Amino acid sequence: MERKELLYDGKEKQLYATDNPDQIIILYKDDASAYNGVKRTTIRNKGIINNRITELIYKELEKNGIHTHFIERLDQHNQLCRKTTIIPLEFIVRNVIAGSLTRRLDLDEGTVPENTIFEICLKNDTLRDPLINDHHAVAMKIVSYEELQELYSIVSHINRVLVTLFRQVNVIVVDFKIEFGRDANGKFLLADEISPDSARFWDSISKERLDKDRFRKDLGKLEESYTEIVNRLETLLSK
Repeated sequence: MERKELLYDGKEKQLYATDNPDQIIILYKDDASAYNGVKRTTIRNKGIINNRITELIYKELEKNGIHTHFIERLDQHNQLCRKTTIIPLEFIVRNVIAGSLTRRLDLDEGTVPENTIFEICLKNDTLRDPLINDHHAVAMKIVSYEELQELYSIVSHINRVLVTLFRQVNVIVVDFKIEFGRDANGKFLLADEISPDSARFWDSISKERLDKDRFRKDLGKLEESYTEIVNRLETLLSK
């Protein structure tokens, strides 16, 4: 597969065209960023690890009936994906109270709510990706109420699969954010990535953070924590 012109250069990934108009190549960088790019650094092997973690998770989701843009991992940093038109929404799932929600709702970090919390953000760097509600999304003609219902159903399914998967490797899926795109036929596909960059993973026994909070909070050992996630998944899924 030939990599052609650069289509998008993001904070942590690059997207390239290919000789197939329906496929793209995603390159995972070793860059780390937080707080909308205000805090940045380079972490050795981070792109390699996130590429592999996303491959393992997306293959498991596909086995469980979730349609994704993932086709195959090409090499350590690159993966081949179906081209989609990205929906400018981020869907956030919260199984445990953490991060900004502790401040926003004055709740203790680590609290496990009786319900799963679902949120959506508008993907807009200029506006700093604000939280919006369903009615805003419909008013902006991003999606219809019927499409939102379908997307929330997919998001719930993804959460169940992830919680079950990570429970087997003694990891709590605290929260995560995901994005969707539409393929040429208008079908929803899970896009982007699921990795310690886009999810909070805690060890279920020690409650040690195994995600990007180690960078946000200057806890160190970011590469080691990401490596721990990929090692646990590889051990489980290679059986």
